[in-house]
Amino acid sequence: MADSSFDIVSEINLQEMDNAVNQAQKEIGTRYDFKGTAASVEFNRKDKELTLMADGEPQLEAVRKVVVEKMIKRSVDPKCMDAQKLEQATHKTVRQKVKLKDGIGKDTAKIIQKSIKELKLKVNASIQGEALRVTGSKKDDLQSVMTYLRANPPGIPIQFNNYR
Repeated sequence: MADSSFDIVSEINLQEMDNAVNQAQKEIGTRYDFKGTAASVEFNRKDKELTLMADGEPQLEAVRKVVVEKMIKRSVDPKCMDAQKLEQATHKTVRQKVKLKDGIGKDTAKIIQKSIKELKLKVNASIQGEALRVTGSKKDDLQSVMTYLRANPPGIPIQFNNYR
């Protein structure tokens, strides 16, 4: 019997992210508490980076909440957001860059690989660049690994694809 496999990946749907940012910009433009302020959100698709701007820290936090809310509605996991430090911008405004994490790093892949081995199932997890391939002879074992990872997420958004 041939081995079955699937890949564990961490990808961001950039089109959905773009839609979420556009919806957030609309809401920021129409909300009463943001009228006449420097509150804004910009999305750099090439660098996978958000730029949040506001008049102060509390308002910046409100902008971030709007963006996260729209991301959740568009099925983009907010765990992919890596907020950088707050910086002063012009005219008493603050700016914060938020990088979007894409791909599974080596350290995270090793942690996931170790947790799969601790399940003591007859599966093998191998790191392949930005993805993790899990192979096994029984599909039930592979489904057990998927169930385990959904119940115990590794701290980054993960998806399963390339089922064979």
